[in-house]
Amino acid sequence: MHIAEGFLPPLHAVAWGAASAPFVVHGVRALTREVKANPESTLLLGASGAFTFVLSALKIPSVTGSCSHPTGTGLGAILFRPPIMAVLGTITLLFQALLLAHGGLTTLGANVFSMAIAGPWAGYGVYLLLKRFDVPLMVTVFFGAFFADLVTYCVTSVQLALAFPDPGSGFPGSLAKFGGIFAVTQIPLAVSEGLLTVLVMRLLMQSSKSDLVRLGVAKLSGRGEQKAAL
Repeated sequence: MHIAEGFLPPLHAVAWGAASAPFVVHGVRALTREVKANPESTLLLGASGAFTFVLSALKIPSVTGSCSHPTGTGLGAILFRPPIMAVLGTITLLFQALLLAHGGLTTLGANVFSMAIAGPWAGYGVYLLLKRFDVPLMVTVFFGAFFADLVTYCVTSVQLALAFPDPGSGFPGSLAKFGGIFAVTQIPLAVSEGLLTVLVMRLLMQSSKSDLVRLGVAKLSGRGEQKAAL
């Protein structure tokens, strides 16, 4: 997903940076409020950020100028909501650009918009929708993570198609090409990420039940025990 350093035209790079900035600023405020109100959240916040960093660093070469990999943003979006995930994702992308040469500073805005904003909002939206219909928790977690991953790559395909329209078929043709190439690797990766996120959530249900109840992810049973619909 990470678009490589210098790959986007300057105007596109600036535009995506400007589009991402308000979400990140709002996320910083939300993160500050969360930490002040619930200092005990810092450990889970760190774990969510680390989960995103590790998964999104596992890159598989894909379309020229980009790559395929899990994103890891669905977990943080479900736990802390998309605004905070925008900050965690931005920090992840910045460190990867500086330390791993994965992505880049000039393409940071575009990568933030796709992986730290669009993906988490899509995944969280699916999670909330399924939750309203009383779908079991782990099923909602799977599809939340799945769509957070998949939508990230859909947005990246749009970004690349806008920057490099096909000479003959224009934007639609370019979008079909980029999306088709990404789909070969990304759909299996999205399924794998969904399953891994479910596994992590099950572990959190055992080790951090009180935090999940406070965050509204798990529920209290009639006997006062935290539970999740499995």
